[in-house]
Amino acid sequence: MLWLRIERYEDTAPALAAFNLRIGDMDPGASMLRLLMEQHQLKIADFGDEIGAKSVVSMITNNKRTLTAEHIKKLALRFDISPALFF
Repeated sequence: MLWLRIERYEDTAPALAAFNLRIGDMDPGASMLRLLMEQHQLKIADFGDEIGAKSVVSMITNNKRTLTAEHIKKLALRFDISPALFF
């Protein structure tokens, strides 16, 4: 019951409106990739085996391209996480 109240507050609180708008426009795959990069102290060049060229990784992290199913599969294997986290 508490979880529902917290969720309702987070969805409607004026103080969180700008945050909610910003995250609503984010690609979940790109967000997960950026989070993995931050947590593992990785750079764009570190994803050659999973994604390919640095330019492609850069476009994905800047929301100009999306991860493919193959990218997600390889990233999930590398980091031992569920592919569902990219959706």
